[in-house]
Parts: sequence; C-alpha cells; structure tokens
Amino acid sequence: MVTVDSKGRIVLPQEVRKRLGIEPGTEVEVHEEDGKAVVEPEDDPERILERMERLVEETAPGRGETTTLENDVDPIARKHREAVRRGAEQSDE
Repeated sequence: MVTVDSKGRIVLPQEVRKRLGIEPGTEVEVHEEDGKAVVEPEDDPERILERMERLVEETAPGRGETTTLENDVDPIARKHREAVRRGAEQSDE
C-alpha cells in the first residue's frame, strides 16, 4: 500500500515500475477511469519530444528565442531528453 503525500505525490512500487518500463524521467499520463486513478507510461517518443519542445517555447524569454533539442541545452533538459530516448530505444528492442 502506498501513501499520498501533502503534495499529492505517490511512489509507484518498484515491481510495478519495472513491469511497466517506468524509469526516472519517464513521462506518464494520469487519468481517472471508472472512479480509479490510472497511470500509464507515455509510449510515443515523438509525442514526448514535441511536448518538451512546446514547453521550452512557452517558457522561453521573449517567446521565440528557443533552443532546439539538437543544440546544447540546459543540463536538466538534456538529462530528461536522454531518458526519453533511452526509453524509446528499449521499446524498439
């Protein structure tokens, strides 16, 4: 049994994360289905990268002064991008 903390966070049990292929940096979708919370890993890497690019664009100063994912980016964004790509490579195997 897991507990929800004051910020609404939960920790997925390790065996569940392993079965679902959820690693640090994996994007997940959370929605309600029949009165239950459902957590599903995002499995379309292109969709994830598009969402990341959109978020960078929306938060960049001056809207339009963005850094593409192919250029040198913030270390945190780079780490997230690498995790997404690793997940995509594993799903292709």
